[in-house]
Amino acid sequence: MNALAELDQRVTECRRCPRLVAWREEVARVKRASFADWDYWGRPVPGFGPADASMAIVGLAPAAHGANRTGRMFTGDRSGEVLYAALHAVGLASQPTAVSRDDGLELYGVRITAPVKCAPPENKPTPAERDNCRPWLAAELELLAPTLKVIVVLGAFGWQALLPVLATAGWRIPVPRPKFGHGVKVALEGPAPLTLLGCYHVSQQNTFTGRLTPAMLEAVLTEAREIAGTSRDDVPEAPTPPNE
Repeated sequence: MNALAELDQRVTECRRCPRLVAWREEVARVKRASFADWDYWGRPVPGFGPADASMAIVGLAPAAHGANRTGRMFTGDRSGEVLYAALHAVGLASQPTAVSRDDGLELYGVRITAPVKCAPPENKPTPAERDNCRPWLAAELELLAPTLKVIVVLGAFGWQALLPVLATAGWRIPVPRPKFGHGVKVALEGPAPLTLLGCYHVSQQNTFTGRLTPAMLEAVLTEAREIAGTSRDDVPEAPTPPNE
């Protein structure tokens, strides 16, 4: 087991925030009627993607009936449908859908994570819960640092949570601190050159209203892919089906 896999396992055992522990377990016990036959994950959700990723995507927190149910980031909810379809469209995912941990989905050069690993009530973690969870994200980024070149940050919460982590890890954050915005691009100096790209979150509130469109998301991901140096040529080709 590599160091990142060991970290992921430790993440799943965390019980540091009593409110989040109680909520994630209550959701897993009560369930949503449409998922009554599911065995909910109901634990902290680790990052997803290869240990040598050159790109990271940082969100907010697991959804109560999405990742908290399936055990994988952005898997099993509407936000994930939008994100993985876009990743597949730009050549960074093996398929456009994500429904369960064992659905065969692979990411190419991308690691998806979040500053808060447990599903929070109303999707709103407290500042204390964010800070409690900060060491997990810091450790994850430290392990990714040798290959990491670009981070796509989904939403203002992730942006605000990420900057202190990067500062602690040795990257120099400009003063005044850069503000979040869709399409904002910030180059950081530190252990290695690192670029931050801001993108509106793939929440239903943003995607249903058109504040974030598939084209807008794909444009940010394409720019990140180019910065990371991951091209479509690096993506494995799908196997040719046998002749019937």
